[in-house]
Amino acid sequence: EVQLVESGGGLVQTGGSLRLSCKFSGFTEDDYSMGWFRQAPGKEREGVSCISNDDGSTYYADSVQGRFTISSDNAKNTLYLQMNGLTPDDTAIYYCGAVRGPLWGIPKYGMTYYGKGTLVNVSS
Repeated sequence: EVQLVESGGGLVQTGGSLRLSCKFSGFTEDDYSMGWFRQAPGKEREGVSCISNDDGSTYYADSVQGRFTISSDNAKNTLYLQMNGLTPDDTAIYYCGAVRGPLWGIPKYGMTYYGKGTLVNVSS
């Protein structure tokens, strides 16, 4: 059974940083690509960043490029999202996702599996 459990969200001031973690189980990262999506109040879920399982290529939404960094630690079965320079526009529930196979960008239709999410709240 695929399980994804996010942590690391919280309240932070504009310009601050947070590191999100996603502990995964039920699959190996060799077979699955992973990523982060977010959903702000009243908005649709959007892709933030992804990492492909075949060659480790990373992809970022334009809105977070240069501020966020995705990484993974296979030994710990954990995916990370380092978020710097946060603004109120980054306020959202952040979800970790997984999909079988490689990626060539942030998938338009999202992932197959998601965790329950962790809330990031950036105050002005």
